[in-house]
Amino acid sequence: MSAYQVLARKWRPKTFADLVGQQHVVKALQNALDKGRLHHAYLLTGTRGVGKTTIARILAKSLNCETPNHGEPCGVCQSCRDIDAGRFVDLLEIDAASNTGIDNIREVLENAQYAPTVGKYKVYIIDEVHMLSKSAFNAMLKTLEEPPEHVKFILATTDPHKVPITVLSRCLQFVLRNMTAQQVAEHLAHVLKTEQIVYEPAALALLGRAAQGSMRDALSLLDQAIAMGSGSVQERDVRDMIGAVDKRYLYELLTFLMEQDGENLIAKAQEMSANAIGFDSALNDLAMLLQRLALLKTVPSAIEHDDPERERLLHLAQYFSDEQIQLYYQCVIHGKNDLPLAPDEYAGFVMTLLRMLAFAPFAAKSTPHNTVIEGTQLHNPPEKKTHEHAEHSGSLKPSLPEPTEHFTDSQPTHSPTQTENVTDKQPTHSPTQTEYPTDSLKTNSAQTIDESGLIDHQKVSENTHTSSTEHSGSLKTSAPPQKHFAPQDLPPPRPEEIRREMTPTDDTPPWENPPKPADTFAGSLNPPAHDMPTWAEHDYPNDEFSGSLHNEIPFADLPTTPPSLPEHDEMDDEKFIEHNQLDNTPMPELTGENWLTIAARMGGRVAAAQMMLNHLAWVDWRDGVLTLAAVQDKIRNSKEKAYFQRIESVLSEIYGSLRLKIVDWQDGMGWETPVQHRERISQEQRDRAYAALNQDKTAQQLVAHFDGKWVDESVMLK
Repeated sequence: MSAYQVLARKWRPKTFADLVGQQHVVKALQNALDKGRLHHAYLLTGTRGVGKTTIARILAKSLNCETPNHGEPCGVCQSCRDIDAGRFVDLLEIDAASNTGIDNIREVLENAQYAPTVGKYKVYIIDEVHMLSKSAFNAMLKTLEEPPEHVKFILATTDPHKVPITVLSRCLQFVLRNMTAQQVAEHLAHVLKTEQIVYEPAALALLGRAAQGSMRDALSLLDQAIAMGSGSVQERDVRDMIGAVDKRYLYELLTFLMEQDGENLIAKAQEMSANAIGFDSALNDLAMLLQRLALLKTVPSAIEHDDPERERLLHLAQYFSDEQIQLYYQCVIHGKNDLPLAPDEYAGFVMTLLRMLAFAPFAAKSTPHNTVIEGTQLHNPPEKKTHEHAEHSGSLKPSLPEPTEHFTDSQPTHSPTQTENVTDKQPTHSPTQTEYPTDSLKTNSAQTIDESGLIDHQKVSENTHTSSTEHSGSLKTSAPPQKHFAPQDLPPPRPEEIRREMTPTDDTPPWENPPKPADTFAGSLNPPAHDMPTWAEHDYPNDEFSGSLHNEIPFADLPTTPPSLPEHDEMDDEKFIEHNQLDNTPMPELTGENWLTIAARMGGRVAAAQMMLNHLAWVDWRDGVLTLAAVQDKIRNSKEKAYFQRIESVLSEIYGSLRLKIVDWQDGMGWETPVQHRERISQEQRDRAYAALNQDKTAQQLVAHFDGKWVDESVMLK
């Protein structure tokens, strides 16, 4: 009875045609062999079991084959048979992991000088080359760069980052890719058919994923699965062997999540724990299932029609929206990342399920087309714009609707009697109102305003205008006696009145910007007298200080016109002009008078040194040496030397070569840093503002009456 040979060795490819994957490498090597454009050194990189050593041996056979066919070894000549048997004297395989020293490499390099014995080339295959020592790499550099014509080096490694760059630059490098799970499963099926072994396709799919791109690992797992299944490959045996989760658990978990059945969800997790199922693998498989579910809903053709799980996926897809699937996927991924931090795997797995269960009610549900959403204003979809409306909508202005609601007794300036007169009668077109053409009210622009929510604002604005107009008219014709109501006598306001009171009641159309308060008062400290409320016009019951304050402050002495102040800040204009001309205007002359301007202009060019620049004062400029005084307690920093060099470099670029000299600060010298200058100007402006307030009678009366004081930070001169 002959010894059993494992599948990984028995099914090792012997020609390029037998290779699975790596077509980008095979094509390049075959073309080079066919055209005779052979490199003297090759470097094959990739993870374990992807074919590095196999490709190296096939390449060695192709180089020494007596009758190659388009770079493909014949496999029947003496050289091919000797290489397959491992007795070809001109092929030397070196395991760098066990031969790391310089002595081993020196012996190889000495033998490389001699001509091949039987073949065309001497081929050196150095596996795991990254394990060589630094001295060994240095010893082989010269030979690797200019080897004899009959010598070929084939290096293989799983970690090319550990190979010196000097070696990498002397080699032709090929990166081998991992095989996909589908490629592995198809090759395993081919092996089992040839070996006449019964198998289940689902079991091969599990082996393909478990191999993680390595064909050698897949064949080794296949050997184990055959032994476990007693001559066959069954899905249940493979799941038990690799610790994969039964898909039944995953589908049941998703079903319980769909039904919001937390009790059965936890019971299923306990059953999985009792069966010693790895929860890390369970979360991994659950994420894969959710990915396939999302793929089926988004791109149905991506799942093959003969896929054994397609029917079950279609059933689940009917009950989960796209948003829910994405949410569950994120929960599973985060739960897998948090699993090492959990007290144990079961607790982490259960918390992930509870998170998915808690987030499920908030996931968006699919809504049929034209469905009315309760609690929103989306009951009536907007009408489509007709061709006629599209032509005329651009020339017509948005029109305002007829006022339909009016303010009641919530207006603060109306007496109760006047308010009742205003609300009792339904206003139509008052003489002061503007007549709007009825034909233009039905334009598409008005419809657009109504859709965007602006129509409610316009109704309130027009109602306010109408009410105030009628009220002003009634004041001119009659002045009925005012009645005073105690707060307890007033009826409680209705909800719609509260909403109308909270809505801003200005007459500005929504497509125009409202006027700024600064334009009304023109920067004055006192508003115009005609805009101020006259306290004599109102009676405030139960208000103790209103009468006394009215008697104490003689408003007849108040100024009737505000003092004339500029409408805008001239200093802001200067700053704006300076900012816009910063890059265009030349730098001023290097003098003490211009130092503050120079420091401000240099701020953006010195970067992090700007803070130090703000604490340097001008001292002297003489013979190419600029002397500055530094406030030492402001610039203590570990990087101050680098900052000084940066400031000196920028100044030299602007004013030519100069040297910067820093001296200690001395009081009483009249020096002033940019920061001190700004603080002085700010204090002077604050003093001028205080002086203006002290001369203002109204301000002084308010301060005296309320026993108040000014907050320094809020006082500034504009």
